[in-house]
Amino acid sequence: MRRAAAAATTRIRIGMAAEEVRQASAAATAAEAASASVPAPAGSRWARVWPSALRWIPTSTERIIAAEKRLLSILKTGYVQEQVNIGSAPPGSKVKWFRSSSDEPRFINTVTFDSKENAPTLVMVHGYGASQGFFFRNFDALASRFRVIAIDQLGWGGSSRPDFDCRSTEETEAWFIDSFEEWRKAKNLSNFILLGHSFGGYVAAKYALQHPEHVQHLILVGSAGFSSETDHSSEWLTKFRATWKGMLVNHLWESNFTPQRIVR
Repeated sequence: MRRAAAAATTRIRIGMAAEEVRQASAAATAAEAASASVPAPAGSRWARVWPSALRWIPTSTERIIAAEKRLLSILKTGYVQEQVNIGSAPPGSKVKWFRSSSDEPRFINTVTFDSKENAPTLVMVHGYGASQGFFFRNFDALASRFRVIAIDQLGWGGSSRPDFDCRSTEETEAWFIDSFEEWRKAKNLSNFILLGHSFGGYVAAKYALQHPEHVQHLILVGSAGFSSETDHSSEWLTKFRATWKGMLVNHLWESNFTPQRIVR
């Protein structure tokens, strides 16, 4: 029962993540977009109804990376920022992580911090709708003991934003796992410690299951997809899904008819 409930909760969370990435190519990250405004013709109905300070515009990866650099400038530890080329498609994969008509290469925004010689490698994966800057308060302390590498997952932060057309949990998982594996190959990493927060923890766990030969240790911080032994909400969700109302709500959710779509 608990496993079925956890699986149901995971599908909902994956659906939320898929919807967020679907809009990433045309939407700003929260930190950047909240301060941006869209010019509107004087006297237009839009200008009268919606205050300019609350209008959102797409934010370029260049602006996001510039904002990340301002954030990282607070740190004492030196770092190198790079765009790691992961190619235009995962070789040999049955499910592509994007369906763009363009064959242009995609990139994962990566920050590597200065470390001591022979320090173990720690790869950090951020959570839902975030970027590697989420961890910035931890970088100095961790870099004193590890070779810290933090990334922006494909579709978020300063990484490339290919068109997102996934329609299932499996396709969404492949989007993140395949792109992460191509990033690992490009960086020539192996036997590293993998840390994931929230949705990044879900991705990290799935990746470790598929590629255990590369992961020395797996650290999950508040990982999505895992419920506590005393979590009764999952049991309630399972019972609700068995009713006609629950089946209707689940069908709408699986069809990506979510509150976020209504808001947008």
